[in-house]
Amino acid sequence: MSWAGPEDVYLSTSLASYLDKKLLVLLRDGRKLLGILRSFDQFANAVLEEACERVIVGELYCDIPLGLYIIRGENVVLIGLRERGTSPTYDSCL
Repeated sequence: MSWAGPEDVYLSTSLASYLDKKLLVLLRDGRKLLGILRSFDQFANAVLEEACERVIVGELYCDIPLGLYIIRGENVVLIGLRERGTSPTYDSCL
């Protein structure tokens, strides 16, 4: 059995700065989730509150509400902070 080293802990501790903030999460299957990070663990499993999936087709986008959403860490490609007051560059929301 191997124990987690400092490099394994770095990922989860860096997520601590994102707690209670609005995030964009990009998943391996290409889905884009938006929500507030409420919890995470050492495997980057995360819980998003007020989550929605953003679907983009051409110049249009739509947000599908999901509510409270649990994300398995191995499916996460990217987690980024959403800036307040910024709107998407797409033409319109359906």
